[in-house]
Amino acid sequence: MKYKLKEICTVITDGSHWSPQACDDGYPMFSVKDMLEYGFSYENCKRISIADFEKMKSSGCVPQKGDVLIAKDGSYLKEIFVCDETREEAILSSIAIFRPNQRIVTPEYLCYLLKSPKVYNYIKDNCVSGSAVPRIVLKTFKEVEMDVPDLVTQKKRCSILLSIDRKIQTNSKINGNLLEQANTIFKSWFVDFECFNEPMKKSPVGSEIPESLEMIQIEKLPHTLETGRRPKGGAVQEGIPSVGAESVKGIGNYSVGSAKYIPVEFAAKLKTGKVNGYELMIYKDGGKPGEFHPHFSIFGEGYPYKDFFINEHVFKLDFGDVGFNEFAYFYFHTDYVMNWLESNGGKAAIPGINQSVVNSIWIFHPAHPIVKEFCNFIKPIISQVLKNCYQNMRLSELRDSILPHLMSGELDVSELEI
Repeated sequence: MKYKLKEICTVITDGSHWSPQACDDGYPMFSVKDMLEYGFSYENCKRISIADFEKMKSSGCVPQKGDVLIAKDGSYLKEIFVCDETREEAILSSIAIFRPNQRIVTPEYLCYLLKSPKVYNYIKDNCVSGSAVPRIVLKTFKEVEMDVPDLVTQKKRCSILLSIDRKIQTNSKINGNLLEQANTIFKSWFVDFECFNEPMKKSPVGSEIPESLEMIQIEKLPHTLETGRRPKGGAVQEGIPSVGAESVKGIGNYSVGSAKYIPVEFAAKLKTGKVNGYELMIYKDGGKPGEFHPHFSIFGEGYPYKDFFINEHVFKLDFGDVGFNEFAYFYFHTDYVMNWLESNGGKAAIPGINQSVVNSIWIFHPAHPIVKEFCNFIKPIISQVLKNCYQNMRLSELRDSILPHLMSGELDVSELEI
């Protein structure tokens, strides 16, 4: 049966239009930048005071379990998911809330329906204003008409897609746990030095470190530090994938939808920038004047691609040792390195760092037995994380390939038992 979107939702709102002052604690205020595939990132979200939260709460921009949440501004429909209750109460900004009438449509079915190519393309062509900053026009969006079958059929169709999404979510949770464990061990050993039972000494960077630990500048270790590049005129529509600074967001945080390419012939002539796997990727330049926010990543195991390059806005650092590359990933998140990169990167008119900034970083010597032990400990963990990432990419491709056939009814699910 055909329904307009406004007929199958009890609430449709576009989130808060007020931007209160941020505070260090309080309630999260999520915007599009905080949306992930299945939920919100709390890492860098804005937080607002309890008083401001209470003022805004009555405007209807607090999500509830079962709401379908849509990235409305900046990158329309980039992320859309069913709210599974936030970790804490939150305010939404530039995120549309659709609260389905569950007597007509399930939240999951509405979510998948909006993701289906037919509906997505219609919304893109008819309900969006602006070019530099595209924005969904909610007034028009409410009028979108779509086919909604009976609830039993909805649940059968969704069961297939949900089984895939749940496996993706399971893999993602496993990855989160593995990386959290690795970070906890690193902090215990190389920040708090809990496994060292020896006198402390002053390090070259001014901090206190165990007496047996030696520090050395990266420039004095065998390593490769390089960038790639793109052809004059920039990326092309197809060819060899080229990863930019926007994709260096931590291990496993790559968006395939942001893929850019360089010509095959151009890639064949490049002498630098090819990613072989397990090198440390460093965000090199970009951002607002006076601000530089370091980010790092590691790719491998076919994730995100088997054959790809970085562009001129990413550094690839390779010590020739997978374990020590991974050690460096965690070490680069320490206060010393982060402060060093932030202070040097924010000086230029166009924020960024050069090779000398990276080469001058002091790091614990790879020959120390406890450094070696961590390198051996971390290798199977990062390998499993990247393998899970690769599997999630394949699962996402499978889900996206069958979604339009399920939503259109082309795939018959009448005999499916749920």
